[in-house]
Amino acid sequence: MVAVERIWQGDRNARIRLDKQPWGPAKVFKKGMTHVSYLLIGLLTGGAFTLYFRDAPTLVGEFVTGTAPAVAYLFLGIFTATTYLLGGIAREQVCIYMCPWPRIQGAMFDRDSMLVSYREFRGEPRGPHKKGDGWEGRGDCIDCKACLAVCPMGIDIRDGLQLECIQCALCIDACNEIMDRVGRPRGLIAYDTFRSLESEEKGGPLRLNIIRPRTMLYSGLIALASVVVLIAAAAKTVVDINVIAERNPLYVRLSDGSVRNAFTVKILNKLYDARTFVLSVEGLAGADLSVVGIEGRPEISVAPDGLREIRAYVTLAPGPLAGIPSGATSFDFVARDLADGRETRRKTQFRRP
Repeated sequence: MVAVERIWQGDRNARIRLDKQPWGPAKVFKKGMTHVSYLLIGLLTGGAFTLYFRDAPTLVGEFVTGTAPAVAYLFLGIFTATTYLLGGIAREQVCIYMCPWPRIQGAMFDRDSMLVSYREFRGEPRGPHKKGDGWEGRGDCIDCKACLAVCPMGIDIRDGLQLECIQCALCIDACNEIMDRVGRPRGLIAYDTFRSLESEEKGGPLRLNIIRPRTMLYSGLIALASVVVLIAAAAKTVVDINVIAERNPLYVRLSDGSVRNAFTVKILNKLYDARTFVLSVEGLAGADLSVVGIEGRPEISVAPDGLREIRAYVTLAPGPLAGIPSGATSFDFVARDLADGRETRRKTQFRRP
């Protein structure tokens, strides 16, 4: 959003001058186009979120022609308004009052945490400095407020660590540039620790304590989270199968004495190319599998990144039926990929009287 302001209203100084000007055609145009741009950004981002829930090209066409579902327009409006209000109007107030990270960040700091810090012992007393003047009896800070101008949160780092600080370090870059211009050493604003600042103020060396219980604990937690993510990525399946048994009735006894169970089988293909699977059952001796709408061997084609739902019947004749206990018997549905032979299983139960 800052980039949008810069395009229509200019840099920070130009925006300050514009705010002080009386309202006129130029000011109305610049302010109006800024807010129109905010709304367009909100509309595009809101549209992107909405398109996740339906075929994107189809929904875009429906938006243009006015035939999209009412709920799509509703959520598009909600997302657009939220982005406009939070990103265009509230802006840094969201980070200060709504985002939980400043509170979490503050709880994680200690006296040895590396933070963006103003070295007051070196910068004070501050004040303007003219070319040719000496530096005796004063600090290196020339009170140019460059650090304040670049801060996205609008804080003055010279007042010390504040809740609003997001540790972006833009003030470090701005201050170093000023120090180069006036011929003073860099690092008036730099990464430092509370303990080290106290040492430097007393004339001691820069003190860093990297290995300590807090950093070891955080490193261990990060390593643990990384291992969990890697394990989850390694165990991620490209095919999933879900089986739902018919509950009403649980089973059907046929005229020849056979018992049949009905199942709804859903095969999810997570790959970006079409796959064909052969469906079978294992763990139920003598079972006969049939799929509604498919003759012979049940081969099921699933579209790329698609879900295929079928209705399957598992039947046991009187002979095999006598070999299993009454009640429920566990067995597996197996979907074998014809392309690579990979098998995906889902356990369920066959029910009989």
